[in-house]
Amino acid sequence: MLPIAISKLGNEKMLSTLHSVPVLFSHSRPSFTVPATGASSAFCTARSNPCFKRYGLKGNYCSSMRRWRSLRSASSTSGPAYPFITNQLTSDSPRHTIFQEVIKDARDKFTKEISFQSKDKDISLAKALLYIAAEDQAFVAFNREMDTQYLSRERGNVSAPNDAQEWDSVKQMSLGGKNINEWLSELDSIAKEVEAELVSREIGCHLGEVLEAVNVVLFELRGFKRLPVLADSKHSYLHSVLSSGHGSAILLSVIYIEICRRLGLTILGSRVGEDFLIWPQTSYPEELFKVTSGRSLFAIVNGNCVEDPKSLASELTSTSLLGLEIAKNRDIIGIALANLIRLHWKRASRSNPGLMLTSPLRQVHTTDKVDNPNIPLLRPQDLRLAIMALERLLILQPHNWAMRRDYGLMLYFNRDLGGAVQELSICMAFAPEEEVKILEPFVEKLHLMRLELSWKQLGMLVT
Repeated sequence: MLPIAISKLGNEKMLSTLHSVPVLFSHSRPSFTVPATGASSAFCTARSNPCFKRYGLKGNYCSSMRRWRSLRSASSTSGPAYPFITNQLTSDSPRHTIFQEVIKDARDKFTKEISFQSKDKDISLAKALLYIAAEDQAFVAFNREMDTQYLSRERGNVSAPNDAQEWDSVKQMSLGGKNINEWLSELDSIAKEVEAELVSREIGCHLGEVLEAVNVVLFELRGFKRLPVLADSKHSYLHSVLSSGHGSAILLSVIYIEICRRLGLTILGSRVGEDFLIWPQTSYPEELFKVTSGRSLFAIVNGNCVEDPKSLASELTSTSLLGLEIAKNRDIIGIALANLIRLHWKRASRSNPGLMLTSPLRQVHTTDKVDNPNIPLLRPQDLRLAIMALERLLILQPHNWAMRRDYGLMLYFNRDLGGAVQELSICMAFAPEEEVKILEPFVEKLHLMRLELSWKQLGMLVT
């Protein structure tokens, strides 16, 4: 029996290296969280923070705080701001408005799906992940069209060929040949295949037999396979995994959860060491560890890692299983987003060996030189996709100061100095004191860089 997807989440200590970004997701609550009941006092404290006055943020502070607050209570009528995406969609493209509307619509629908005003159990993992894919693909399609137009102009063509996709909304948008509703129907079809497998074997509805049938359909008949190393971002998007059968472990786990949900089974999950384990909800967890035909039900669901003595999963018992923190739907979406951030950052920084997201914070203490050219050159599209994924992660965890720091640093690498100063200043208002001491000199230098650029621009206008 082939194992189902087991999510290798990687060593947190390595997340800030070239091949990843700092720890951006955890099943546990952030170490520093502003309680919802104390938000007013927290924001009042932030207003008196000298960094906002020093770096000229006083005028924009209230609007920044309102936008930051809105992330906590995101709903269909109050989606996140799109400063980054909006700046990229210029009027040079005849489909500028369509791309902009599709990207914003995808973000709004994602925000509505994971809204804190709705119950976690009502969140559709498949819908949320498909909205993520739709937004990213629309952005990539926009860039591709812009490249085509610029190339045509360079060649002297009067008009650029219009190879744009024939869609003008998220619902109509094609993701690998199917729209979102059709991909949801694909999951329905897989569930029906499992039902047919049970009928053909004349198997009853015992829990173990149903899970055995799910494994047969997914990993034998359909040939789904986990890729240990992800080099292509397409394997981190749900529609691509459904289409190719190859993808990241967490997305294969999502597919397993969605199929079982359609069969009336509730699948739970939790992070255990470097693995993400899943198992069926039951009132008698000891049944999961009873060995039948050489394997326990827990092993049937999670595969070889349960039997690997090097894995923490091998030490689990029915008693210790009850002590695990169950991952909510929002947590699982967060894992998928964190994987996207790590992958896009790795691709963006490929030409800068040894570059870490937090490298600028260390460099500011070793040099007094402040020049815009010192900002490393990264692959722009991959950097922007990483920023977009981090924006969504901030919707899930708006009070996480570490994510706010990472977002500000990514804006710095994207040469958006104003946005970087704003986000890092907001971060400093809620970060622990030791982190503020690290961030403040860097933010001060960013402010000086902005002033220097302003003076240069003014000088060019005068001359």
